[in-house]
Amino acid sequence: MHIVLVEPEIPPNTGNVARLCAATRTTLHLVEPFGFELDDQQLKRAGMDYWRQVEWHRWPNWREFQKQLPPNARLWFIESRGPQRYAEVRYSPDDYLVFGRETAGLPKKVLEEHRDRWLRIPMFHEKSRSLNLSNCAALVLFEALRQQGFSGELRDA
Repeated sequence: MHIVLVEPEIPPNTGNVARLCAATRTTLHLVEPFGFELDDQQLKRAGMDYWRQVEWHRWPNWREFQKQLPPNARLWFIESRGPQRYAEVRYSPDDYLVFGRETAGLPKKVLEEHRDRWLRIPMFHEKSRSLNLSNCAALVLFEALRQQGFSGELRDA
């Protein structure tokens, strides 16, 4: 699996996602610009010593990230108001789970171009706009891994 963070802004969120990726052997893609420096102490603290265990890639922009994708890559865009719930689709081991900036989400143009791959996490309170980025990444990733039978699992947490 792959997790893609497009223009992440909050260092602890990115660090927590890196830790998630290390624990699940998921490749992490970070798409610039970032709202922090990669040597940020909060980023390191949240990721702890897991950064050494993560396969991760840094991309200068969305266009460059897209260029490297295999021709049959499936990207799932997780953003509020998506037409499908995240648990209603079937994930494959090589899929990419794409998340946007904490304050603005994914660009509307990207979402509209990929409406068939735009997913949402249901919210049950009308005044709740969103969940924390790292929580969203964990929730969707573990659903995808569950569907695949948690292949490669070593032990429970």
